[in-house]
Order: sequence, then C-alpha cells, then structure tokens
Amino acid sequence: MADLSISSATTTNFSNVVPDFIVNAIALDAASPNQEETYWYFSNATERYGYYLTIPEIYSGANAMATWAFGAGYTVVDRAGMPIIGSEMAAILEHVRGMGKDSFSRMIWNHEVVKLIVGDSFIEIKRKDGKIINMIPISPERVRVVFNKEGMIKRYDTWNGKEWRAIAKEDMLHSQNKRIGDQLHGTSQIEAIKFSIDARNEALSDERLIKHRDKALGIVYYKTDNAGKIAYANSQIEKGVKNGEMIGLPEGTAEIKAYPSKSSEDRTAWISYLENFIYQNLGVPRSIVTSDGTSEVGGKMGNVNFEPTYAKERMDMEDDLWLQAGISIKFEKQASLGGLVQQDQAKNTGMTSIQPNDVAATMTRE
Repeated sequence: MADLSISSATTTNFSNVVPDFIVNAIALDAASPNQEETYWYFSNATERYGYYLTIPEIYSGANAMATWAFGAGYTVVDRAGMPIIGSEMAAILEHVRGMGKDSFSRMIWNHEVVKLIVGDSFIEIKRKDGKIINMIPISPERVRVVFNKEGMIKRYDTWNGKEWRAIAKEDMLHSQNKRIGDQLHGTSQIEAIKFSIDARNEALSDERLIKHRDKALGIVYYKTDNAGKIAYANSQIEKGVKNGEMIGLPEGTAEIKAYPSKSSEDRTAWISYLENFIYQNLGVPRSIVTSDGTSEVGGKMGNVNFEPTYAKERMDMEDDLWLQAGISIKFEKQASLGGLVQQDQAKNTGMTSIQPNDVAATMTRE
C-alpha cells in the first residue's frame, strides 16, 4: 500500500546541478616591458567578418551606423570649424581614389564599418613631397601593430602574401572602436553580443526546421504491434507527405495526431527579443533600420536617442583624420527630428489633459 503521509515529502537540490552565472575576469592586453617590440595581430578579423556577412542584424546595424554618421557628405574647415572654400585639401580629397574606383566618402564609410566589426580599421596614406596623393584601405587581418617597451605605437607592418612590409605610423590612419584602459586594440561591437547572436541563430535554425517539417510532424497510433506492417505504413505516410499526395489507410487501423509542441508564437517572440537585443548592443535602434513593428512615436524617439551615438562616431573620425593625417573636415549632420518632438502639453493634441476639476476633492452626499 502506498505511503500517503505528508511527512514523506521531499525537495530537490538544484544548487549543485544548475550553477550560478559568473562573469569571467578579463585582463587587458598590454605591451611587454621585457622585449624591444610587442606585436598585436588581428587574428579574429575573419571570424568577425563572418558574423557581419551572415547575420542580417549586424550587417544592417553596422551599415546604418556608418551611413548615418558619414552619409551626408563633408566640408573642409579650418580649426575653428569655419568652411574653407576652394582649399587645397578639398581638391586633394576629391582626387583620392583608393584602390582605383573609390572616393574619400566611400573609404570613410568602409573604414567605419570595419572599425565597428573588427575593433580596429586601417587606411594607408600615400604622400608625395609631403602632400597626400592617395589613401588605400587595408583589412586588419593583414596588419600587425608594433609597440615599443613603453606601450607606444612604433610602426605598422602589413602582410603582402610573402613578407611583412613596414609602414611608418605617420602614414597610417588607424581608428579604434571604444578602446579602454591601456589595451593595445579597439573593441569589436560583436564581442559583447556573440552569445545573443548564437542564441538567435540557433532559435532561427530550429524554427526553420520545424516550419519545413510542419506538415510531417506527428504521432501515429497503430492498432497493431507488427513491426513490418508499421514500417510499411510509415513509408507510405512519408511518401505521401513528401509528394503532397493523399494517404489511404484502412479504417480503424491507425490514428494520426499532431506532434505536441509549443506554439510558434513563443518561438518567434524569443527570436524577436534576441534581434532587438542585438540592435540595442550595436547602439542602433531597430527603428533606424526598419519601421516594421515600430510605432510612429517609437520611431521618432529612436531617432532622437540615436543622435548622440552616431554624433560620437562622427566626432571620433574627425579627430582621427586631423591628429593622424592633418585633414581638417566636418561631416555633415543628418536631418534631426529633435525639433519635431512635442515640447509641452499644449502641442500634444492627442493627450487628455488633467483639468482642475479632476483633482478637486469633492463628495456628493445622498
């Protein structure tokens, strides 16, 4: 007889089975004081490119950041920020062709995307008689940065397929993404969201597989335990599903029921959450890339909140160009929606105002 005494109740112990999440400690990379030169290679660059070229949210997010920051053009200015009409630098930049068919604006857009994806980006500056004659982008996986004992950049080396070629630091435009502490390199935007990206890909792959096999997923209950008959019936069902044909079975010999699984809405909601999380960590509101699922108010506020983020990217690039290449320019701003955001209650005609009578303390006696 079963023991129904309440004193026999037990509890589980998940503390030893499900460990607490612990953030791993990370030490920043630094130059070695015990050797003349320290080299930094960008060995993760090709992996980062893989994420950029295969994950739509990263591809569109990084492209949007570069387009918003540098897509409106530029003006050559003096150090006070005043435009210089007909300047020599403007003519030089107009004739910069990169690999042959580039323009200065396209190279800066390219430079920004690589900086966000890899963490560092490079453009070799070609000079003649002290003047810039061309600028050529170089992918980070073909660059190593050389530091001295004090942690200062000594030069750059580029790999041409056979050997390392030295480039003076004055001849390289080197931008670093969100460099912190005394680390030797920038930080890839992908680094902090790799887990979320992988989780989203897993969920999307699972959902794709379920959708593809949706018409076939099910459980068949047979009125027989004969293995041969069951195998034959299964083969006929498989054939019918594959070819989209009718399935004929003797009445009462089998019952086909839907496969028990969670609602598709649960899975797609999880995928949508991860996609939004990826955009947030890239620093680009989803409304900047697409209006799908975004309200008018949400889109406007996303635009306004995004302005300081891409303005910082623009300012950093202007600093890099001046400090490293002697190029003083101002990138044009995108149209701002800040002035369109309603400032007070009077302008917000859709808002129900609180009237004095609404807050008056009154009581009607019967």
